[in-house]
Amino acid sequence: MENSVMEKAAERGVPSQVWRAGQERRLKMIREAAEERLTGRVLVDGCGVGMYLARLAESAAQAVGLDIEHQRTVEAHQRAEQVVCAAGEDLPLPSNYFDLVLSHEVIEHVQDDRQAVCEMVRVLKPGGRLVLFCPNRGYPFETHGIYLRGKYRFGNIPLVNYLPRRWRNRLAPHVRIYDQRDLEVLFSGLPVQFIRRTVIFGAYDNLIQRFGAAGRLLRSLLQTMEKTPLRIFGLSHFWVVEKTTEKK
Repeated sequence: MENSVMEKAAERGVPSQVWRAGQERRLKMIREAAEERLTGRVLVDGCGVGMYLARLAESAAQAVGLDIEHQRTVEAHQRAEQVVCAAGEDLPLPSNYFDLVLSHEVIEHVQDDRQAVCEMVRVLKPGGRLVLFCPNRGYPFETHGIYLRGKYRFGNIPLVNYLPRRWRNRLAPHVRIYDQRDLEVLFSGLPVQFIRRTVIFGAYDNLIQRFGAAGRLLRSLLQTMEKTPLRIFGLSHFWVVEKTTEKK
């Protein structure tokens, strides 16, 4: 892959083109968090090529996908009818409209994550829920690669996220990383309540494909750790946030 192509992938993220155990597990979490809102109006903000959008559209009264990359919206449109090309910081969508908004590993890539969160809350109905996944600073690897001496290095880079933030951001200026306090600041002053806030590990499908039983054992061990304080080392934050009727 050419370096310029990798850099663009680093900036925008790489949407999944396949559906495996990891995606299936997260879809189950999304459905459980959404509850009856699954049959209402659903927005996938940062839909990529439409993998989650297509599955949520199966039960939704209306499912809308949105992505900033035009080519991705073209691919997503093959899986769902309503797809919009726009930035998450300025959603061309009505206020108080959606029952469910999904943001799956997206806010770390946007220009203004606070504004993106404000927009997702704006388009939710009171009682509607935002399901949010985003990178956890406690994870031992930076999964988006780094810039070293002006050149982008693809791959899982160990311990970068444990550096002081100003050093870490020099190595990975293309992507944000979050601890719980960072996310709390993003939602500060908005009319929301937190239904669930936790950290999860990945499904490690690639490792299982390569190492078989050993990979499955590792996945089982790490996902068991989600029920312990060791979840602070997990891959992603998983938050379920509900819009209220009044500002808090």
